[in-house]
Amino acid sequence: MEKGDIIKWEYDAWIVEEGKEELFDTTNEELAKENGIHDPNVKYGPMYSIIGAERLIKGIDEELLKAEVGKEYVVTILPEDAYGERDPKLVKIHSYREIARKIAERDKNAYPEPGMEVIIDNKRGKIVTVTPGRVVVDFNHPLAGKTLKYRFKILEKVEGEVEKVKAIIEMDYGKDVDNFKIEVKGDDISIELADTCKYDSSWSVAKYMIVSDIRDYVANKNVKFIEVYKKKEEKKKEEKEEKPKKKSTKKAAKKEEEKAEEEEKTAEKEDKSEKKKTAAKKTTKKSTKKSEEKSKEEETKEEEKKE
Repeated sequence: MEKGDIIKWEYDAWIVEEGKEELFDTTNEELAKENGIHDPNVKYGPMYSIIGAERLIKGIDEELLKAEVGKEYVVTILPEDAYGERDPKLVKIHSYREIARKIAERDKNAYPEPGMEVIIDNKRGKIVTVTPGRVVVDFNHPLAGKTLKYRFKILEKVEGEVEKVKAIIEMDYGKDVDNFKIEVKGDDISIELADTCKYDSSWSVAKYMIVSDIRDYVANKNVKFIEVYKKKEEKKKEEKEEKPKKKSTKKAAKKEEEKAEEEEKTAEKEDKSEKKKTAAKKTTKKSTKKSEEKSKEEETKEEEKKE
């Protein structure tokens, strides 16, 4: 390996103290569960790292430079090549009120307790003791003064600009990596963002780290981030559904017109038949009246004859 190489690797790490070994970190989820250090917020599995970027402890960086792909190594890292020796000057005394205020900013119901982590002046520390009016905070790294043991294997050395960019996104952002679309053309590296980025506040910080790492460890090129908001396909479906509705409305209107015409014709026929009936009744009445008048005249004549 060489400085600046991007690798994919896996490891297990122990604290070695008084002949005992205690697992404190691993990329193996099952091993983490077996040793009671599993963190549901951690993404387990092989990880990407840049060799010589001073993001790993000195002892591991040096061992990775000497390693070959596919071989397993077990190494012991002394404190000076790990997290350094403990510094007594980094153990500070603070007032109870100051620490309580800092803790209340994160959780109103929490109070200073031994073992609790606090951040003061951008420095992370751990509360060692709590006494009336005073709190002792240790700002040494939790692994300062510890000898460490690592078992590791380099699975692959990442090659190609597209693959390197993808590995950097995994390192610096670590979310929804498979949904980023990366294209390299000439002096441009175009990255179409995953939908996650559009609503994730942490992306605004991660993208600057990604640009910096691409220029330092991939190529000094223009980096373009592209946000795509695709048009909705539902509108097309709605339009297709509306068209047959219009046709059916026309058919229905035509049927209604035809029905109305038939009703009008029927009404006209009924009206004519009614008129005929009325006329027939009138004729019958007239003839009846005439016959009655005629019979009366005849009766009158007969009576006159009798007289």
